[in-house]
Amino acid sequence: MDYQALLERIEADVAPLVGSGTPAEYIPALAAVDPAQFGMAVADLEGNVFGDWQVPFSAQSITKVFALALALAEGGDGLWERVGREPSGNPFNSLVQLEYENGIPRNPFINAGALVVTDRLQTLTGDASSDLLEFLRAESGNPSLAFDAEVAASEHEHGDRNAAVAHFMASYGNIDNPVPALLDHYFWQCSIEMSCADLARAGLFLARHGLRADGSRLLTRSEAKQINAVMLTCGTYDAAGEFAYRVGLPGKSGVGGGIVAVVPGQCVLAAWSPGLDPHGNSVAAVAALDRFTTLTGLSVF
Repeated sequence: MDYQALLERIEADVAPLVGSGTPAEYIPALAAVDPAQFGMAVADLEGNVFGDWQVPFSAQSITKVFALALALAEGGDGLWERVGREPSGNPFNSLVQLEYENGIPRNPFINAGALVVTDRLQTLTGDASSDLLEFLRAESGNPSLAFDAEVAASEHEHGDRNAAVAHFMASYGNIDNPVPALLDHYFWQCSIEMSCADLARAGLFLARHGLRADGSRLLTRSEAKQINAVMLTCGTYDAAGEFAYRVGLPGKSGVGGGIVAVVPGQCVLAAWSPGLDPHGNSVAAVAALDRFTTLTGLSVF
């Protein structure tokens, strides 16, 4: 498949949508990003990358996929006793369901579930955010990946809802580490800057059924399938059903405007544009991934 020509066609097709939507206003460092930007990349199983992918951006909630993979690899499936695998149907930072469900988040990709995963990773590694960054550097092949201190500070300053969620779960015994330390690791995790190429390469272990870039096994085939399944049903906030309908691939979005999507056994895609729809997903990136699967016929169905 001529990925380069395909991506050039997709970029032209979605150009009218670039700049649509609104950057994440509740994080000032992200609200200031120019929305009239777009990038897209495809990485094949050998790690070759195609597309326009040079601009780095805040990965935000996309990092939750990689934290989940590390927590499962380090600690096994006991994690699922503390977080569910069902779509939430509510905004990603909602407190509502936690009270009804005794402090057990619906899935690992809403904020409550991601906090539980980071808490578990912190217990397992002693330094969750740094461990995650080193993993992403290795899998992306980019040793210069780094935290964005401005974004982390901005999230910390405006992180009252996340603090409330974490304390609420701690009251049910579902958080092991001190909440302030957990929040620090969570905000640093979300601040990691990556390009579309970095994300596409870093996600290849999910397309390779659990195999890392160096050929070692991070996850069993079953665990890789589980993560892909949860991405498909829960990875794009409360618009996961619409994303599955339009794109037909496991995907995870972030409010920095990025989305990563997996074609198991073939490739990983990443698209980025800062303008978000009301659900927190990039308008242009969703359209680009939709166009990719329409043109190629690639999907999990």
